[in-house]
Order: sequence, then structure tokens, then C-alpha cells
Amino acid sequence: MNSELKKGFPAEDETPMMQQYHRIKKEHPDSILFYRMGDFYEMFNEDAKTASGILEIALTSRNKNRSNAVPMCGIPYHSANAYIARLIKAGKRVAICEQVEDPRLAKGLVRREVVRIVTSGTFLDETLLDPRAPHFIVSVYPGKDGFGLAAIDVSTGAFRVTELLGPDAEAVLFDELEKIGPQEILVPDSATATNGTPRSWLDRHAHCVNSCEDWTFSFGEAYRRLVEHFHTGSLEGFGCEPLKLGICAAGALLHFLHESQKTALDHIRSLSTFNVEQFMMLDHTTVRSLELVLSSEGTRKNSLLDALDLSLTPMGARRIRDWILKPLVNNKDIDARLDVVELFKDNPMLRQDLRDRFKKIHDLERLLGRISLSTCTARDLVALKTSLALLPELLRLLREASSPAVGRFVDSWDSLDDLHTRIEEQIVDDPPFSLKEGNLIREGRHPELDRLKNISRDGKSWIASLEAKERQRTGIPILKVGFNKIYGYYLEVTKKHAERVPADYIRKQSLVNAERYICPELKKFEEEITSAEEKIADLELKLFHEVREGIASQGERIQHMARTVSEIDALLAFAEGAHRFNYTRPVVDEDTVLEIENGRHPLIERIDPASRFIPNDTLLDCRERQIMIITGPNMAGKSTYLRQVALVALMAQMGSFVPADRARVGVMDRIFSRVGAQDHLQKGQSTFMVEMNETANILNNATARSLIILDEIGRGTSTFDGISIAWSIVEYLHGNGPKGGPKTLFATHYHELTELELVLSGVHNYNVQVKEWNDEIIFLRKIVPGGSDKSYGIQVARLAGLPEKVLARAREVLYNLERSEFDEVGRPRISQTDETEEAGPQQLDLFSDPRALPLIRFLETLHPDEMTPKQALESLYHLGELFRKSKP
Repeated sequence: MNSELKKGFPAEDETPMMQQYHRIKKEHPDSILFYRMGDFYEMFNEDAKTASGILEIALTSRNKNRSNAVPMCGIPYHSANAYIARLIKAGKRVAICEQVEDPRLAKGLVRREVVRIVTSGTFLDETLLDPRAPHFIVSVYPGKDGFGLAAIDVSTGAFRVTELLGPDAEAVLFDELEKIGPQEILVPDSATATNGTPRSWLDRHAHCVNSCEDWTFSFGEAYRRLVEHFHTGSLEGFGCEPLKLGICAAGALLHFLHESQKTALDHIRSLSTFNVEQFMMLDHTTVRSLELVLSSEGTRKNSLLDALDLSLTPMGARRIRDWILKPLVNNKDIDARLDVVELFKDNPMLRQDLRDRFKKIHDLERLLGRISLSTCTARDLVALKTSLALLPELLRLLREASSPAVGRFVDSWDSLDDLHTRIEEQIVDDPPFSLKEGNLIREGRHPELDRLKNISRDGKSWIASLEAKERQRTGIPILKVGFNKIYGYYLEVTKKHAERVPADYIRKQSLVNAERYICPELKKFEEEITSAEEKIADLELKLFHEVREGIASQGERIQHMARTVSEIDALLAFAEGAHRFNYTRPVVDEDTVLEIENGRHPLIERIDPASRFIPNDTLLDCRERQIMIITGPNMAGKSTYLRQVALVALMAQMGSFVPADRARVGVMDRIFSRVGAQDHLQKGQSTFMVEMNETANILNNATARSLIILDEIGRGTSTFDGISIAWSIVEYLHGNGPKGGPKTLFATHYHELTELELVLSGVHNYNVQVKEWNDEIIFLRKIVPGGSDKSYGIQVARLAGLPEKVLARAREVLYNLERSEFDEVGRPRISQTDETEEAGPQQLDLFSDPRALPLIRFLETLHPDEMTPKQALESLYHLGELFRKSKP
């Protein structure tokens, strides 16, 4: 290929079409250009080489026998979405270049333009999007004091903006990106430049980062773009006027979408601001370890979202996901949700009637998105009509409930009757999939369209009558009228009757046994019928777009009802779950107490319904019962208990009923979870390093209103190091200030930590009850007061099938280790500090030191009242000998 083609410039001997292609390609060098030619999208040069490999389609060439042969490949336009999806998944962008003028009216080369650029965040094929998850594209603007963050779901029009300020802004940004799960992230070019400053918040999402020119993030340009889009004088009405960094991010994001989608984006009608402090803070570690929206296997199945999502619409499912990741911190807002859930739970007939109707409601948010972006079909309008038809019924049922709990829904209800009527009157009930197939508009709605359709419809009978008339006129008995796409309508006569053909017949085509003709009357009819069909197609499309634009203009009303319907669907799902799984309404208040009676794990209890789940109680506050040290063997259920306490608290603040007999939850600002371990080898971080990083985050950010669950802290290093770290962490968390300390559940195998109960007033020991029998253990799954003096590791190893010889040796080693656990006066060595006062000689604690066991056992056998003087003297000598042997 010559150098001109490689640089993207047209060669002198290129056709006008290829010159047009190169001119358009030069404007989109970073995208694979889909160049429309008839019924295909063609790709050329490097685009063709890249795409053919990814799509596994044949690579051919244009002008293959000439010196300037051009590599090319193509795909059918009607199946483009599936191919685009594969390119997007491979990290490519696609520019869609369409014919933008009617070829019938074009003079010379048909004009073409890029009508849309498809990226991972703007790919909106409804058959490939997850209907129960959002599809956000995010913009991040790093400033001196923090970050501006904006997110748009182009499929629904949801537009959010916030600012993250302060020393922890980068960590909070990382957590927010994890919760949003963006398909694409826009940043300024300067944010990705190599300047020696690591961008850790981009690491996890490096595969979907797209940089834009810095000027698009400038405050003046961003502000102008936003007020022009919303047709306002300022941004005061959206509450984001003070958010300068947020405005920079939001304006740049809107600019990118306008440039790539080439539309007005009319369904993006509002900009909502949010403050991360309006919701319970959940860092990315907590979201993962509690398996809130994805299980440990990385799928939705077996996550909390999977357990709670009994919604009947995709909108409701997305709302539940949002609520799980953003629990409320205002107890009045929480109670407002709980009131609705209680109403629906206590009224099963109302709940069932509402849910029966919700089954028939389509995804209003994404329907509006396609309607506003002009990518909808007539079937989308019918789906919208079907959904709107249910709104009056839903309103009637809510009014019949006569409850203040649903008053906020009823008072702002809009049944959208006018939009339903408009679609009902204009669009047929069962339109075809493609707009080009016609048959979109009802009869009787447009006189000219009806007249043209009559011409087209009457064509068959006209042809039959013409055929009969011509047979009679010519005397040819087997004369017939036919049609094909190349020659149009014709009169066919066998050669046997060729001498009877009238003079006014004009030969059109010769076959082996027949001749095809056209006559003036048939030619006139063909012109009329062809003209009518073309006019029908154009007029139907014009009328359809008028209906579509009229519906799109009412997008704000549709969005309002979509939000209302999604909230009711989500609350109905909570009520249905409460009914099915015996959940109870929690008491949520401003106190600092967390009290759960017979709490259960919402996921584990449903994995094996035939096996009864053992419920457990919890009582925590910020002072007297601040920290629970939980000991017990592996597999006994410590981690399950920790997670269930956190999930019950989180569900309560979502506004959901909870799996417990009774629950009282003082509003929490954060839940921290350090449960499980995961190597970050690609970052050069070991399990222990990750554990310490996450623990440091907890210690530095927890408040008296936080809940912390810690599991096996310190196990990633040596035993003595681990015990030391775990001990000091508990001491650090123990609250001595005026507000107390964070409520903490600390599960550990270090039973040495149970000694903390003796020195810290807010620490209490609990253990998972087990029963020993014949050197085996039975897990009772019950959390009971008191510490465990054994980890039962050897018994668990027996269950795993370790050889008996290994187990026997392990018992010997364990005994030797335990002998050195206490100091010379019987105190646990771990409890000593540099600040311990010298108390002088200490009496030997006979009940702590293993060396004193023979002495203890002999004392237990003595009965002084039954001994003779000689026996007493012998016993005294023996006691002296045992005492000397027990000394170090």
C-alpha cells in the first residue's frame, strides 16, 4: 500500500467513494469506521485487518489486481449490533457512517456522515444490555482539593454529580467507582500523562479509561455546556452551583456524549447532586466481602442483591441495587420506606394485585432512552402504551389502601393518559420489527395515507382484471401478469402464441419458452403502484417520527413515573421477601445500640432450606458492650455470624425488613468489613499487606457510629506477630472518649485475646459452641458468652482426613507450645506491657501454670479428715517434692 493511503490521504487514482471514505476516516482516526454501502457496513485498510481478526470474518481486498489494492471486509447492516458488541468487548470504538441523503435524489456520490460513535459506555443495544443493572459512563476531574465526579446512564437519562474533597478523597473516589461499576471513564488528557504521580484510582479501571482534551473540562466551557443543554440561566435549580469540580466533570461528560451520539440527548432532563455523606459509607472492601451485589464467584447469584431482588421490572431491580450500595442514614427516610413495606406485607391481597400488574410493565426508563435517541421501533411505542395503560389501575389500588404511607406516591401521580391515547390512536397494535416494513400507522388517521394504501391494496384485484381482459382481447388463453424485482410488472406469453401478441405490447425479456412484454396500461399501473408504495413508506415513517417526537417531548413526565414505579416495585419486593422468609420490621433510631434477637443470615438460611439455620443474638453499643471477641474452631460459623450482623444492620438502613425475631438499629455512618483475604500479587502486595492496608483504613476512619467486623486479623504473619497486632488493634478500638468507640465484632483463633475482657471494660468474650465426643467435635452454631480455650484445629484437621500419625504428632507439639504460654508466676505473658508496675514477688498461680498440674492433681486426692498423722506427714513430704519439680 502506498504511503498516501497509510497516512489516510486519498491517492490520485482513487474513486470518489474511497476519497470520501478517507476524508471521513481522517476525522475519526481512533475508531473503526463502519462505512455504509447498500446493505453492508464496509471496513477498509487497517480497520479491516483489525476487525476481521476480532470478528473472525473474511478479509478480502478492493482493486485486488491493481497496485493500490485495499484490504476490506464487511458485515450486514441488519446484524451490526452483534458485531459492534464484539468490537467494544475487545476495547475498540466504532464510528457508524451512514448515507444521509436519499440515493434516489442524490446527484453523484451519496453523501455520508458519521451519525454515532459507539463506545463501551454508549453501546445501548437492548438485547445485549443487562436489564437489571445500570450502564453508567463516568467522568472524573482531578482538582487541587479533590475530585469532581459525574455519571450518566445514557440508556435511562440518569445524570448524577458530586464532589469528593479532603485528604481521603482519592480513597472515596475509588470506592464510588467500585459501586457505580462504570462501563467507561472519561478523564482529562493530563490525568493520564506520565508525570511520576501514580493514579491508583484508575488502576482497577484502566481497561475502560478514555481521555479527552483538557479544555472540555474547563469550568467556563463545562458550565456553558450544562446551562445550554438544560435551557437554564444557572445551575442553582439543580443544587450544584457551588460544585465547581463536579461541574467540570459533568460538562465534559455531556460534551463527549453530544459529540459521540450526534443527538440532542433530550431524555437527559435533570442533573441530581448527591453527597456521599447522605448515605452509609461502604468502601470497596466491604462491598466485596459482604457480597452485596456480586458473590465471591463474581456473579450476581448468591449475593445479597440476588436474595432481595424479587422485583418484577428491570427498573425495580436497578433501584434495589442502588439502595443496597447506598443505605440511608436519616432514620425518618428509613421509616418512610419501612412504612410502605409494612403496608404491603400486612395486606397480601393489595400486594398481589399490585404485583400482578407490575408483571406487565416494561422498562419505562430505557424505553424513553431509545425513544429520545431515535433508536426505537414501533414496538417500543406499543410497549410504552401497554405499560401506561396500567398506571390508572395502580393509582386506584394505592388509593384504596387509604394509607399515609403511600401518600407521597399518590399525590404526585401522573397516569400519562394523553400519551397513552396518542400512541393508541396512531400506532397499530402489532407493528413489524423494522420501520422500513411499513404497516405502522392505523387506518383512518391520515386521509392521504389511506388513499395510497387503497391503491396498493387494490393492485391485486386490478391485476386479475387486467389479466382476464387481455386474455379476452388477444385470444391467448394462458397469458398471465407477473412481477419480479428486476423487470417489475410484465405480461408473459408462451412462444407458441407469439403471433397473437398485439402491436401495442413492448418486448421486455426473452425466455426459453416464453416472451415477456409490457403494455401502456400496465406501465401506467406500475408507475402508480410503485409510486404509492414509496409514498406510503415515506409518509408512514414521517408520521411515526411525529408520534415519537411528541412522546419524547414529555420525557420528564415519563421519567418521573418511571422513578415512582421503580420505587414501588422495589418496596413490593421487600414486602414479598419479608412475607416469604419471615422477616420482621426493625426499629431504627438515633441511639447507638445494635440489638438483634435470633438474627439469621439472609443468604445462608436459604441455601439449604431443609437444614434448620441456627439463629443468634447480638447486643452491642459504644461503651459497656462495645467489642465482642468471638472464638471457636474453623467451620463453626464465626464468619457467617459476623456477616449476618452486618447484613441485618445494612438491610435495616436500606428500609427493608430483616431476618430476625426483633432488631433495634442505631443509625450507623459506616460498616467496615475485614473478612477474608485476597492477594494483590499484580501490585506486589501479599495477603498480609492487603489486610494491614484495609485494617489501617478502618482504624483511621471509624467513628463511634460505625460497625466493624474483623475476622482473623493477623493470621497472615507469624503467630506471635499476629497476636501482638490483633491485641493492640482491640486496645486501639476500645472507646474511652466521650462518644465511646465503634461497635466491633472480632473473630479470632487467638484465644489469648480473651484476656482482654479482664482489662478493658467494653470487651466481652463469646464463643461458638461445640460439643466434643470421642475426640471429635459437633458444631452447634450457637454464639454463647465466654471465651474458648481451644481452637479445635486438630479435630477439624481430622475431619479433613489428615493421617492419624500427623494428628498424634500435632498433639505433642501443641502441648509443648502451651507449656510456655505463661510466665513464672502464672500470668499470661501477652498481657504484660512496658507500663506494667513492678509488683514484687508474685504468688504462683497454681490454676494457670501447666507445670503445676501434678501438684494440683495430688491436692485433689487429699482428704485431711480421713488421714492418719503418718499419712499426713508423708503427703506433706510428697507435696514438697512436687512443688520443687514444678519450679522453672
